Parts: sequence; structure tokens; C-alpha cells
Amino acid sequence: MKMSQLFTRTRKEAPADEQSKNAQLLIRAGYVYKEMAGVYTFLPLGLRVIDKISSIIKSEMDRIGGVQMKNSVLQKKDAWEKTGRWDDEIVDVWFKTKLQNGTELRLAFTHEEAVTNLMKDFISSYKDLPAYPYDIRTMFRNETRAKSGLMRGREFYWKALYSFSKDEEEHNAFYEKIKQAYINIFERVGLGDKTFLTFASGGTFSKYSHEFQTVSDAGEDIIYIDYDKNLAVNKEVYTDEVLADLGLSKAELKEEKAIEVGNIFSLNTKFSEPIGLRYKNEEGKEVPVIMGSYGIGIGRLMGTIVEELSDEKGIVWPKSVAPFDLHLISLAKNEEAEDLMRELEKAGFEVLFDDREDVSAGEKFADADLMGLPFRVLVSQKSLDAGGYEIKSRSQDDTQILDKEELLDYLKKVYEMEI
Repeated sequence: MKMSQLFTRTRKEAPADEQSKNAQLLIRAGYVYKEMAGVYTFLPLGLRVIDKISSIIKSEMDRIGGVQMKNSVLQKKDAWEKTGRWDDEIVDVWFKTKLQNGTELRLAFTHEEAVTNLMKDFISSYKDLPAYPYDIRTMFRNETRAKSGLMRGREFYWKALYSFSKDEEEHNAFYEKIKQAYINIFERVGLGDKTFLTFASGGTFSKYSHEFQTVSDAGEDIIYIDYDKNLAVNKEVYTDEVLADLGLSKAELKEEKAIEVGNIFSLNTKFSEPIGLRYKNEEGKEVPVIMGSYGIGIGRLMGTIVEELSDEKGIVWPKSVAPFDLHLISLAKNEEAEDLMRELEKAGFEVLFDDREDVSAGEKFADADLMGLPFRVLVSQKSLDAGGYEIKSRSQDDTQILDKEELLDYLKKVYEMEI
């Protein structure tokens, strides 16, 4: 893609009312546009990042048996009344609307009730289980105070998977699979060394649930981490009895601020019982389905990557989620640069070509650093005289001059190693 074809532009300053680093950088670099507090439009570059993250999540969900669907946002009250969550005193984050005939509707903030209700049409026998539907979509929560950029929004993009199992044994086996799938996801998006499986409250259904918390100064949660065991405990449930349950010593734990980037819950029959999702077991007896719920905030994950993997110059995207593989810059050598772009694209690389003619070299370099693609390739008279093209990693200061074949070989090796 040529930058001259993009309608977006970088900015020297973020909006004065934007306090969070992730939103400041994403706005300045042209990835998102702020509509209002807690509501952001994903611009072309931002959408490419969201799609890359979603693709990673989708591949890990499909690998363990997940089946993607698309839930409706508009919700009627029937199933929600059965669980009590239509009541404003129980849930106060609904966005509300009405049909022309006066029927009250609301915009979904989650889908446990909706998916449980629809599964009544498809589950009646033990032969229909297990089932693992998931959805990747925009959701809505009427947050009293949206803050922290993409971390806590009124409109947000997420993945939610719901598991439907015959019994606790089948549920627990899947729970362990999705736990590992989440570990894989955070590793693949570049946050593996900063993200910890964290014990949290299991509510009334299990002793613990699990969160995935990324250590960050921008975090809203406090966790206690055992770095040797690679485990953590949320401050909300931390007690000496919990140090004992998990085999953790108080002296070994370090207090950190963290961002919750994912969670997994055992739901038991909390939703299947009141909504009436039951099946006949092998003995012909009707029993309620055992459920679980597993969420990842995709926009929040994008914001977390920016919070943790940026520097004083701008964003530093991991190769796996960057909108393009490399930033090709031409200094009055557009014809040569276009030839190189075609060769790179033919080899399978995604290229963002800064072909702008009315922009100084300094501005182009600053924009490249701000936008944060993994590599910058410069085509200039100086580089051509030196024998090729100047390549620089976004995360390093060193540059080198490579001819076309050397450049292609170098990038192929880097991306093969990444895979």
C-alpha cells in the first residue's frame, strides 16, 4: 500500500483530553480516531492490527474445537429475565433502545444468556455434546467513566467462547486446553513474558477462576507474582490460605500493577438451569449442561501491546500483529522503490510504501518510528551508491546496506524464525 493513497495522516499531538499512552500513540500514528470517550473508530492501519490479533485468536480457538458464529447485538428480555440480569439493579451497564412498537431491547454487553438460549435448539442428547461456539465482534457497555484509552471502552471489540459439556470431567479437560490456548495467544502477540496466569475468584461455582494479567504501569489491577513459578494471584482474593492452596510463599511474591487481557470461568449450571438447557444422558435422564465462559478483549489487547511495546519515538509492533511487515521509504527514488516494492510483495511481504514527495526525509523517518512497523527499508541515492538498500529494525539502532537478493534472504530468514 502506498501512503499517498491513505486518507489518514499522522499527528504531532494527541487530543488534549486523551490521557492514556495507548490512545495517544494510536491516534497520533493514524491507527484509531476518537469519536468520544470510550469510543474509537479503527482506521485502515488499526483495522489491519485488529484483524491480525483476531486471526491469531481464531487459529487457537479453532485448534481446540471452537466453532465461530456471529451473535446478534440486539437482545430481548426473555432469557435475561430468567437469570435476573435484565434488572438494572443487578446489571447497570446496559445500553437500551426500543422498537417502533414499543418493545424494549438492549445492546448485548456479553452473550451467556443469548447463546445458552439458542443452544436449546441444538442440544438435546449427550450425543450433541460437547459444543464450543465462539464469537469475535463489537460489544457495548454503558460504562459510567470510560478511561484508559482502548482499555475500558463503551464500545469494544472482543472474543467470547462458551463451552457446553456433559459433565465436570469433560468441562475440566476443555478448561485446561483453553488455558494453554490463551498462553499461546499472549506469547504469539508479543506479551508472553509479561503476562501471567492469575488466580481470581471463582464465584459460587469453583474455588478459582483464572485471569491473564499483563504487568503494566497502566494497569488497574494489583496482582502478586511468583516469578519462579510463573503464577500470580489477584489482590482481590489474596489471603494466606490462598499462599497455602497454590504452594506460594509470601516472601516469593512481588506486587505489580497489571492489565487483565483475558479471563476464563467455570459457570457450572448458572445459566443452563434457569434457561432450561438440558440434555438426556446415556441412561435417558435429563440433566443440565455444564458451561464455561472464556473472554479476550481484542481492542484492550491492542492497547496493552502499545502500552508495553513502545518507546519515546512511538509504537514498536511485534511482527505477528504489525499492519505491514516493513515500511519502505523513498527519498526522491520512487521508481526504484516501486520496483523493490513489487519484488517484496511478490515474495509474500506486506509493504507500506512512503511515496510522498512533499515530505522531508526527517518527517518520513519520524512517521516510520511513530507507526512502528518491524523494519524500515530506505531507498535513496546514497543507499544505491553504497550497493543497495538500507534496512533497519524498529527495535534497534543499527543499519546495514543490502542488495535486493540479500534483502529478500534476510527478511525471509527473519520471518521464518518468527513463525
